[in-house]
Amino acid sequence: MTADDSFGRLDDDDFPAYTMGRAAAMLGTTQSFLRAIGEARLITPLRSTGGHRRYSRYQLRIAARARELVDHGTPIEAACRIVILEDQLQEAQRINARHQRAATATARSRAAA
Repeated sequence: MTADDSFGRLDDDDFPAYTMGRAAAMLGTTQSFLRAIGEARLITPLRSTGGHRRYSRYQLRIAARARELVDHGTPIEAACRIVILEDQLQEAQRINARHQRAATATARSRAAA
């Protein structure tokens, strides 16, 4: 992938654009915290060709939420589980809303016919 190819992906929330050091600095945390949430399987950073961890904006948002919980006294394993459940809930709500919009559109089409 060339620099020109990468530039177009900067708006992609899943593009692994951040090194571990940069990610830790952005979150105001340590690299060991990022390793710990990786070990807890909250996030799985991608690896560069040199084997270095790379994080996406989506992963940084997840890590930030975990850090917030840990900062309030939640054990890291529990914080990771909470964040996973919150993420699953949000996805289920998005899917539900999409189904409701489709059902409403279908009902309106039938009523108009």
